[in-house]
Amino acid sequence: GRDGPLRPAADGSAATFRRHHAMTNKSTTTYLLALDQGTSSSRSIVFDDRGHIVAQAQLELPQIYPQPGWVEHDPLEIWRTQIATARQALEQAGLKAGDIRALGITNQRETAVLWNRRTGKPVHHAIVWQDRRAEPLCAELRSQGHEATIQAKTGLRVDAYFSATKLRWLLDNVPGARAAADAGELAFGTVDSWLIWQLTGGKVHVTDVSNAARTMLFNVHTNDWDDDLLALLRIPRSLLPRVQPSSSDFGTTDSGLLGGGIAIGGVAGDQQSALFGQACFSAGMAKNTYGTGCFLLMHTGHSFQNSSNGLLTTSAAQATARPEYAMEGSVFVGGAVVQWLRDGLRAISSSSEVQSLAESVPDSGGVMMVPAFTGLGAPYWKPEARGTITGLTRGT
Repeated sequence: GRDGPLRPAADGSAATFRRHHAMTNKSTTTYLLALDQGTSSSRSIVFDDRGHIVAQAQLELPQIYPQPGWVEHDPLEIWRTQIATARQALEQAGLKAGDIRALGITNQRETAVLWNRRTGKPVHHAIVWQDRRAEPLCAELRSQGHEATIQAKTGLRVDAYFSATKLRWLLDNVPGARAAADAGELAFGTVDSWLIWQLTGGKVHVTDVSNAARTMLFNVHTNDWDDDLLALLRIPRSLLPRVQPSSSDFGTTDSGLLGGGIAIGGVAGDQQSALFGQACFSAGMAKNTYGTGCFLLMHTGHSFQNSSNGLLTTSAAQATARPEYAMEGSVFVGGAVVQWLRDGLRAISSSSEVQSLAESVPDSGGVMMVPAFTGLGAPYWKPEARGTITGLTRGT
C-alpha cells in the first residue's frame, strides 16, 4: 500500500496487529485461511484481504522409513497436525470461523492415501512421493513399451515418483485391499483429497486438476481420468475422486472442527500453487522453489508441450475448466538433506545450525555431495541412483 506493508507488531501480538489494521482500513476486512500440508510439516496461515499474514502456526510431520528407499507418513498424523495448526492460527489471530471468507489447501503432491469410505480410517500409511518401492512395476511398464503412451496422455515419465504405481502397490500388498476396492469400499486420494474428506466429515471426495495431473492416471488433454491407464494399472475408477478446477467449490468444513462451516474455495498442489503465487499466469513465466525438494516450473499457457530435455509436462493450477500447462524440473531431495543431517546422520541437533556451519569455512575444499537418496529426477530420471560424496582428500 501507499503507507508501506502492514506487519505484525514487534512483540508478535495479534491483538496489536489487528488494532493497527483496524485503524488503517475503514472497510470490513476479509480473512482467508490457507492450509499448507507439506512433506516435512503442516502449516496454517491466516491472510487479510491485502495478502498480509495475520497469524500462522506450524507443526513438524514425523517421517517413517520402513526400509531403504521407502518413505511413509501416517495419514492420521497428517490430519492431526493440519487441523491443530488451523485451530492455533485462528486462535492466534483472535478470529472465528465466521470471520473467514474461504479456506484454501496446498499440499505435497503424489503422496498416496488409501482409506475406508465407511470408517474414514486409512488402510495403510501414506506412501510419500519420495518413496521408490514401486520401481519394479515402473521398470515393467517401460520394458513393455508403455512409456510413450503414458507420457503423451499424462505429460509424465514412468517413474515411482507418481501416485499410480504407489496405489497399485497398496492394492496388491495390503491384505484385503484389492477385494475391498473392487467392492467400492475404499477411496484413494492425494493429500488434498484426504484433507477435504476429513474437513467435510466424509461428505466430499474430490481433487483439483493440478493434483490429479500428478497421479499418472489423469489425461491432461481431456481433464479426466483415463480409462486405458486405469485398465493398464488395474485400478478401479470407483476409487478415484472427482476432479475440479483449482478454484471452485470443494465443499464446506464440518462445523464442529473450527467452530463453524468454512467454504473450501481453492486447492492446488504445492508447486503449481507456488507458480500461481509468484503470479506466473502466462506462457514463459517461471518460478523455482527450494523446499523438501527443489522444483522449477514454467507456465506454457494453453499449449501442451513435450520436453526434449527431460522435463515433465503437467497441469498448472486452473481457475476454469480450460486446461493450462506447465513444464517442470523436479529435484527430489533439497532441504530434506538438512533433515537427514539432523535425524539420520545426527551431525547437527537443529536445522538452523547449517547456516553457521556453511559460513565457518571458505569453501567445500573440492568436496561435492549429490543427495540422490531416492534416485535422480530431472533431467536424468535415474531411479537406481543413490547419494554420493566425491572429492575427498587427506585434507578434507
